[in-house]
Parts: sequence; C-alpha cells; structure tokens
Amino acid sequence: MKVLKLSKLLLLGCLLWSCTKSDNFKEMRDFPKGEWRIVDKQTFEFEIKDTLAKYQFNYLVRNSISYPFYNLYLQQKLVDSSGNVLQNSMDEVILFDQKTGEPYGDGMGDIFDCRIQAPQLQNVSFAKPGKYKWILSHNMRPDPLSGILSIGVEVIKKNP
Repeated sequence: MKVLKLSKLLLLGCLLWSCTKSDNFKEMRDFPKGEWRIVDKQTFEFEIKDTLAKYQFNYLVRNSISYPFYNLYLQQKLVDSSGNVLQNSMDEVILFDQKTGEPYGDGMGDIFDCRIQAPQLQNVSFAKPGKYKWILSHNMRPDPLSGILSIGVEVIKKNP
C-alpha cells in the first residue's frame, strides 16, 4: 500500500516537473526566396522573469552552400521594455572555413544550420523582469543578401 502511494506521488511529481515552462527562448524566421534585405530588421521579443540568473545569447543562422561569403556581419541591439538600448554592436559570424570553404554547422545536402554565441551577450543579467527585444539586421554590402535562408536567436538561462 505504501509503495503504491509513493509511486503515485512520484508519478505526480514527474508530471508536474515535465510541464513546467522553460525560461529559454528560441525563434527562427525564414526569408522568402532565401534573400535577406537590409531593411528587413528582425525583432525578437522575449520575457525575462529571473533577474538573479545569467543568460547566454546565440545567433541561429540557416544558410545554403551557395552563400557567396565565408562570413556574415550582424548588427545587434538589445532593448528593454522602456526602449533603453542595453547593448548595440556589430558581430562577425563565420559560416565557412576561410581556407577550405567547408561549411560550419550541421547540415545535409546544401543547407547548414549554425549556432554561434553572440560575443557581447554572454553572462548577461537583467536589472528588472519584463519584456525585452533583440533586434538583428545584416551589415553586408549586397542587398538583398542571397543564401541566408533563416535567421534566429536563442536566449538560454544559465545554470548557477
């Protein structure tokens, strides 16, 4: 009888634990025809609840093998709910080995997915809970920029 009650409590605990919402955020945006225009800034909105935690920010890039450059310059801006800019920088994302031309990331065929840490946004803590925006645009010369199929972001709550 005690074993049955203990089993039920354990099962209930597992169910409740598995249903808790993660504090992580991840979103991808696809570009029509695999072309990213300079004016198409991508705004990702996420919510921060835990101000004691540290967060890691990652760029998520899906590109084709036909992307004509080895790198991608991204302009990024992190903004709080009051419109205050918390971070603003340009980052270089390396998608291919410069010497061999081999693509980085995971892929099959001619499409590759890369996860790259945003160098200025590691171990970030937030002063207050609320909604934040992470705004991305590319800083490459061609417009539209072909070969970038999707861009995304990931905000990960780090374990203490």
